[in-house]
Order: sequence, then structure tokens, then C-alpha cells
Amino acid sequence: MPERRRIRTLTDLPASLRAPRTPADPGFWRSPVRGARFTAVLGVVLLAGLTLLFVTGLLSYAAYNPDLNRVNDKTPGKGWLGFYLFSWPTGPHWLYRLTQGLHVTVGIVLVPVLLAKLWSVIPRLFALPPARSVGHALERISLLLLVGGALFEFLTGLLNIQLDYLFPGSFYTLHFYGAWVFLAGFVTHTVLKLPQAVRVLRNGIPRGEPDTLAAPDPLPATLSRRGALAMVGAGSLLLLITSAGRSFDGPLRRIALLTPRGGTDPGPGPNAFQTNKTAAAVRITPADTGARWRLTVRGPAGEFQLSRAELLAMEQHSAALPIACVEGWSTSDQLWRGVRLSDLAALAGYPDRPPGVFVESLQRSGSFRKAALRDNQVRDGRSLLALEVNGAPLSPDHGYPARIIVPAAPGVLNTKWVETLTFGEL
Repeated sequence: MPERRRIRTLTDLPASLRAPRTPADPGFWRSPVRGARFTAVLGVVLLAGLTLLFVTGLLSYAAYNPDLNRVNDKTPGKGWLGFYLFSWPTGPHWLYRLTQGLHVTVGIVLVPVLLAKLWSVIPRLFALPPARSVGHALERISLLLLVGGALFEFLTGLLNIQLDYLFPGSFYTLHFYGAWVFLAGFVTHTVLKLPQAVRVLRNGIPRGEPDTLAAPDPLPATLSRRGALAMVGAGSLLLLITSAGRSFDGPLRRIALLTPRGGTDPGPGPNAFQTNKTAAAVRITPADTGARWRLTVRGPAGEFQLSRAELLAMEQHSAALPIACVEGWSTSDQLWRGVRLSDLAALAGYPDRPPGVFVESLQRSGSFRKAALRDNQVRDGRSLLALEVNGAPLSPDHGYPARIIVPAAPGVLNTKWVETLTFGEL
């Protein structure tokens, strides 16, 4: 009888006799797509994209002027984490539209890249032992902060874009502190891994060194690594096409299917542009905004109450300004007309250098029904208590009888249904 062949390796055993593999076993991961170069390409893209996200996110936070007044600050106790804050400028008038549009759009576009990157390195999350050295322990901790922080930031950001506030607590607080946790892991991981990624992209894996990200026992390839990268890029392009249009008029807005502002402009006429909160949603009724409505203006000269007719009788000024919101959507420039805030400040007793103003809305509940504007915002000649838009009275949803419009300010600071303006130190 012929000599029976000796079984030498575990892979030679029949499948029914093999011990089940666990994620900690390198052989558990068998995709032929994983590899150091594939991961390095995704990592470099994320390095550029996440850096842009962090910078524009900080700018978005600064745009709220959180140090000006506690009603603007949705992140109490930030302490030294607010070291970079500065007085948000009023020019160029499209500044916030650009920075926040980039922040949200780049965040959406990076989702396939982030998921692919996490997929490419997931075997390392299960590697044993957890730490082989101090340096390796630091790398694992940074990886935990990076992965956890990135998933948290992307999840809360995407939910906020869709106006789905499913998370506990304030979005502003959670997203702000989550960003700093993510940054700690991101910077540490970048310092540890960027030199290796650059070396792999330039020269490939050195001869004789193993590709620690490649599967030791890969399955037959059905897709090349270039093909996988192309699929990731195609996914990002699709998300760009179906989301970025919320910041533009015309056909692009109609194909922005993944954002709440992706539909056609709301209704016909001069007020046919996007809005966030409607009058009905915040329970503003015709009785609140009808003939009995008065604007209260306070300052050193006393307290004044002005009807809409009296405001219309004052000198009127125009400004072409967009509305841009934290969710990333914006309008094109609309032609607003009304009374300059600086003129109302003069009425309140500040004829020369107007200070900041505290704005209160008829809205009785919800975020940002009260807001504070800086002195530079009040002094800008384009900052208006708007009464009309595009040649017609404001619609109820756009803030009738009067609303704030300030160049380069986040949409929530352009308070609608204004009831009271208090000029003075904030």
C-alpha cells in the first residue's frame, strides 16, 4: 500500500476538523485587497480632508462669538479649549457660507474614505497581545481615540445635517468636545504613522519586509486594489453630487437628495428661498406678528417701541447677503431692505460708535431665540433689521414682521421675528 501523506499544516486539515478562527488570528482576515499601500493612500486622503474638517469646524465655532455672551455659548466650561477664539468678521460677506459649506460637504464626501480606511486596518484592532511595548501601547491608545472620535464626530455631524437630534445633550457641546478627543488621537497617530505611509507610497514595501496589513492566506482576487480605490472614489463622488447642491441654486439644489435643503425652492415669489425653522414650527401666529406687534429698542436714551409702519418710515437701506446655516446649506445672495442696526443704535443712545446688541425673538422656545451680536457686526452698514426681501415684505417663515440680517454670520444669529433689541455692553 502507498504510504499515507503526512498532514503538516493546519490548512491541510479538512475544513470540518479545523478549529474555528477568531478575529485575533491573522488568517481570519482573507481579503486580497488589504495592504500597506492601499491603507497609505486612504490615510493621506484622510490626513488632508480631516485637517480641513477640523480647521473649518473651529472657524464655525468662532463664528458664533461664544465669548461674547452666554446665550451664544453652547459649550459651557470649555476653558482653555477656546484659546483660539477671535471676533468674527463681517467680510467677506460669504465667509461663513464658504467655511461651513466646506466643513459639511467635505465631511459627507469623506464617509466612504473613512469606512474604507477603518476596514483596511480592522485586523489590527484585534491583534494580540494588546501592547508589545510602550510605543505600541501609545499607538493602540491613539488608534482607539482616533477611531472612536472619528465615528462619533461623523455620526453626530451627519445626524445634525438631517436635523435628527437622537443623541443625548446639545449637539454643539458633544461635537465640540468630541472634536478635541478626535484631534488627540489624530495628531498622535499621524506622528507615528505618516513617515511610514510616505515611505510606502514612494518606495513600496522594502524587500524582505512583510506587508503586515496584507492577508497571509488571501482568497482569490475578485477586485484589484486600484479597483477598490476607484469604488471608494466613486462613492465619494456620488455623495458630493447628491449633497453639495444644497448651497447652490437651480438644478444642483434639486439633485441634492441627501440633505434636508435638497428640494426645490419653497414656493414661488420673492420669498422663494430656503428656510430652517418655519413660523408654524415655532408657534408664531398672525396674532403675534399683526397690527399689535411692536419692536422694543433699549439703550442709554431709554426704551422705545416702534411699529412696522414707523420702521418703514425710517431711512431704508439695502444689502445683498446670503443665509448660511450650520447644517451646511445656504442660499444665494438675497436683496434685503430695512433699517441699519447702527441707526437703531443711534436711536438707543449710541450715535457714534455703536456697541453690541442683544436680540430677542417672539419665538418662546428652542435654541437661539436670543442671540448677541458684536459691535463690529452692528457697525457694518450691511447689517440690517430687515423688513423686506427681494422687493417684497418678509414672509412669515422668513421672519415677518422684522428679522436680523448680518454679513458672514451663521444663520441662527440672523434672528427672525425680532421683538427686542438691547444695545450696550454684553
